[in-house]
Amino acid sequence: MQRTLFLEEHRLFRDSYRHFVEKEIVPHYAQWEKDGHVARELWLKAGQQGFLGINVPEEYGGSGIDDYRYSTIMMEEVARACVASAGGGMGLHNDIVIPYILTYATTEQKQRWLPGMCSGEIISAIAMTEPDTGSDLAAVRTTAIRQGDYYVLNGQKTFITNGILGNLVITVAKTNPALGHKGISLIIVEEGMEGFKHGRLLEKVGLKAQDTAELIFEDVHVPVNNLLGEEGQGFYYLMRQLARERLNVGVGAMAACETALEITLEYCKQRTAFGKPIGSFQNSRFKLAEMKTEIEIGRVFVDHCIEELLEGTLTPETAAMAKWWTSDLQKRVVDECVQLHGGYGYMLEYPIARAYLDARVQSIYAGTNEIMKEIIGRSLGV
Repeated sequence: MQRTLFLEEHRLFRDSYRHFVEKEIVPHYAQWEKDGHVARELWLKAGQQGFLGINVPEEYGGSGIDDYRYSTIMMEEVARACVASAGGGMGLHNDIVIPYILTYATTEQKQRWLPGMCSGEIISAIAMTEPDTGSDLAAVRTTAIRQGDYYVLNGQKTFITNGILGNLVITVAKTNPALGHKGISLIIVEEGMEGFKHGRLLEKVGLKAQDTAELIFEDVHVPVNNLLGEEGQGFYYLMRQLARERLNVGVGAMAACETALEITLEYCKQRTAFGKPIGSFQNSRFKLAEMKTEIEIGRVFVDHCIEELLEGTLTPETAAMAKWWTSDLQKRVVDECVQLHGGYGYMLEYPIARAYLDARVQSIYAGTNEIMKEIIGRSLGV
């Protein structure tokens, strides 16, 4: 399918980032999967080459290009190279955390944090999920009680991307627990604050090179000027920004589907059984045809969602549709591709096996797909 979303400057950027992925990520990826996180040097190299903070104004160290298509390209290229988990932390940094800072931070806060976020010296995270709360953000138990010029922060977070390497964390906490979700605020915690601890590096089923950890806050004294936005508005800020995060899942899912099909199609042309390529059997052709058709349908929809985001018209309901349908499609496609690979599809030395493991979480994070259906259903008035 001919895509009309990108212009010449996007093509040049894609070429540049593809070269970066092939040179700086692919050769080290196997080791980073064993380590459970990428090397900190990768962040510095990404910053040096302008791949961090593209949408940050130049006065704060960024490129000053507010165009989600550049983020789209970066997500697509790590999927194409089968190294998505190495790019996941940067995706969160660029497309989730930085937009919060740009939208809600004061000028002083932007001057303090954004230059380092663009250079790769500051690696960011956002801490929402807790051991006893997942998609229900209103139920968070972490508290940040004001005492003079500080908030005293207590609680624990889990499943936090960039949880080990991260040195700046947007933390979801209740500054007024009696008000429920209306008492939630966003507090910026920085490395070196006493009582702030990185917990376990979590061992996951897939996305092995994506740094995921627990965070612990024990009487952390956070200066009041580290409050992001207004006190008590955190829940509403989160709701406004989640559409972009969910579209990120859709973008990654479609790129993963396209890559899985490409790998499998090539395998079906080369692998023989009973004296002919397995792709020539009717069952194989039908499976490939079905996947190709669904992927084309998903691609049109996700590109349309990207256009809506660029225009400022993407709704939470549409983002939820994109998130749940594409992530379910990804799981179906990759599963079929593993089946077509036969026994080799179960071997981790084959990219399709790693893609199978990486796909499973897509329907869980950024809000489970069941929550996505709730959001869509409520929009229908039922």
